[in-house]
Amino acid sequence: MSTLWHGRFAGGPAEALQQLNDSLPFDQRMFREDVAGSRAHVAMLGSVDLLSSNEVEVVLAALDAVEAELANGSFVFVPSDEDIHTAVERRVTEIAGPPGAKLHTGRSRNDQVATDVRLWTLAAIDEISELVVRLASTLGRKADAAGDHYLPGYTHLQQAQPVLLAHHLLAHGWALLRDIDRLADARVRVDVSPLGAGALAGSSLPLDADLVAENLGFAARFENSLDAVSDRDFVAETLFALTLLGVHLSRIGEEFVLWSSTEFGFVSLDDAFSTGSSMLPQKKNPDVAELARGKAGRLIGNLTGLLATMKNLPLAYNKDLQEDKEPLFDSVDTMRLTLLALDGMIDTIVFNHEAMEKSADSPYAAAIDLAEFLVARGMPFRDSHAVVGGLVREALAGEGALEELVAQHPELGPDAAALLRPGVPVQNRTTSGGAGPAAVATQRQRFAEALAARVP
Repeated sequence: MSTLWHGRFAGGPAEALQQLNDSLPFDQRMFREDVAGSRAHVAMLGSVDLLSSNEVEVVLAALDAVEAELANGSFVFVPSDEDIHTAVERRVTEIAGPPGAKLHTGRSRNDQVATDVRLWTLAAIDEISELVVRLASTLGRKADAAGDHYLPGYTHLQQAQPVLLAHHLLAHGWALLRDIDRLADARVRVDVSPLGAGALAGSSLPLDADLVAENLGFAARFENSLDAVSDRDFVAETLFALTLLGVHLSRIGEEFVLWSSTEFGFVSLDDAFSTGSSMLPQKKNPDVAELARGKAGRLIGNLTGLLATMKNLPLAYNKDLQEDKEPLFDSVDTMRLTLLALDGMIDTIVFNHEAMEKSADSPYAAAIDLAEFLVARGMPFRDSHAVVGGLVREALAGEGALEELVAQHPELGPDAAALLRPGVPVQNRTTSGGAGPAAVATQRQRFAEALAARVP
């Protein structure tokens, strides 16, 4: 069995080494990127007269044929194909003959794989960003449709103040816009071509790394060959952006798990985005929301695993870096499916406004409005807090309904008691960015504008 490095060795690799070393089972998904990088490399070799025009033509035609075989599934892998790079080069040489053996001139798998991963990551970031925009747009539409309907807002998972449903949905929307920005920012550092760095120190051949970078559409080329082949910061940074996005989706999932429960009853899930029980006929389970919550742990594991792999690696390339691709591929695949499913679940969800508003209409949720009523009349806030807290304690002790106690209080009275009526507290949230109707109307417009600015 022949390898790319067989000349140095008298015998072939042990089976255990072969199985541990080979990355083809997972890196073959980068075949388009590998062929693209090879095309740019061949064109550059021709431009600096390391390949004749006829050799360039023959090798490029072979690359086209290999890409077609890989795309339609007719490509036949052989045991010596350690990775997608080896497989492509081997097949190109079979098709092109001696010119194919020149494909690797001035190139190492070290700069080749770094190039492939960067090209693949650029496309993955673009795809995931589009899906995040789509989910944010769905939340925006749902917020627009929610009108002035409201529900309890929570701190410590205890009812705090009523908020408009639109306000609550857009809270998740703004977090997603930050995720889009983080992905875009990470993309800047992905968009650098390593091709031309060689194994670690460049080449004595007259290679043109700038031309290769330009032909591949990179924004820049590497500045330091050691750094170019050893840098996986861009993978870690992309994984971080995906992981924080996953944490945000987990938070959304958790809320919809709660809201769809019998105890809350705030939403009804569409059958297409729910599952049943194998034993209990009455069940309708929020599996999409639960999986969105659960997948965050997987994403966190991928990120921390790669960071642990990168720790203490000396310059330049080490085989440890082969461990970058599986967590990257898995996180992108996980995020793609999660975004699609969660978007479908939210797009088809039905809100039970009556249940939400009934839960939000507890007079205790307007306690802060009573305190601020007293503040507006000149009482220090800590004193007003104590006055209202005392009335709440009396009401909970059964000494009277809170509205009655407020109406009878000498410093509050009927005007203050009117603040406790259903639907009134949320109307009193008037500050910018707050949960009241006027502020949310402005917010909805600003969100739509911010989202439109991020549409690819």
